[in-house]
Amino acid sequence: MSWTEMALNGRILVVDDAMENVQILHAALQDEQEVLFALDGARALELARTQHPDLILVDAVMPDIDGYAVCQLLRAAPETRDIPVIFVTALKTPEDETRALEAGAADFITKPVNAAVVRARVRTQLTVKRQADALRALTLTDPLTGVANRRAFDERLEAEWRRCARAGLPVALILVDVDHFKAYNDHYGHQGGDACLVQVAAALRRGAGRTHDLVTRYGGEEFAILLPQLDTLGAEGVAHRLLEELAQLDLPHAASPTAPHITVSMGLCSMVPREGQGHEALFAAADALLYQAKAGGRNQYRMADDAASIAAR
Repeated sequence: MSWTEMALNGRILVVDDAMENVQILHAALQDEQEVLFALDGARALELARTQHPDLILVDAVMPDIDGYAVCQLLRAAPETRDIPVIFVTALKTPEDETRALEAGAADFITKPVNAAVVRARVRTQLTVKRQADALRALTLTDPLTGVANRRAFDERLEAEWRRCARAGLPVALILVDVDHFKAYNDHYGHQGGDACLVQVAAALRRGAGRTHDLVTRYGGEEFAILLPQLDTLGAEGVAHRLLEELAQLDLPHAASPTAPHITVSMGLCSMVPREGQGHEALFAAADALLYQAKAGGRNQYRMADDAASIAAR
């Protein structure tokens, strides 16, 4: 991505209690960016959580929740703390700017605004954010398979658990273990084992097809698939697709006592987070079910509700 591309086509949230100010900023940015707006701090925080803007422009002086408090609350929440904030305000003193920067602002623009200056400052912050996002993505990606790594899984599980707890929605988890992978490595060599994991990860990504599902290489030949807003039956549907994708892959495994091709064992469950309940319970349940699937002969999954096993097709 070029520097110019990094600075364009962002999602910008404008927060100001005066509609005329919102309209001025919208007019300045609409040709280069997607512009959302909020007329108060509470609505701004809601849109920041649900719409994931790339950048927020906020007025300092607003009723109820002012810009300083909005910025501090954004910085305090894991799901919004990386969104840069520019103050756009009629306040002009060095003390006002210092207070904004101490609250976590990335920049400070005084009113009345100059459209060219606003566009330039927005482009700069978008470029910085996208560079930071790209670097962060490298730290959250498994270098072999290209899926998320364990750090990414831990962060995402924490965020989805909190979000679904607020909304009263379920979170589903599938733990996947490649059957007899040590025997595969011994027979085909470690390069063959690496190639196998790359293909298995790609099959899992195809099976978990929603954009907000997260496929993770949790460690070695173990994968974890996080499925926000899915109940147990929904997760079972994903498990069926995973088995179908792996069956179509038809990777030979001459050393497997289970089947002549690569198979997996899975444990899956879903929970609606309750107040005071940590996500450790979800992971522990899926892990216990995975153990049951392996102990029951592998090449199958076990579910939380009836612990039924279903052979891979």
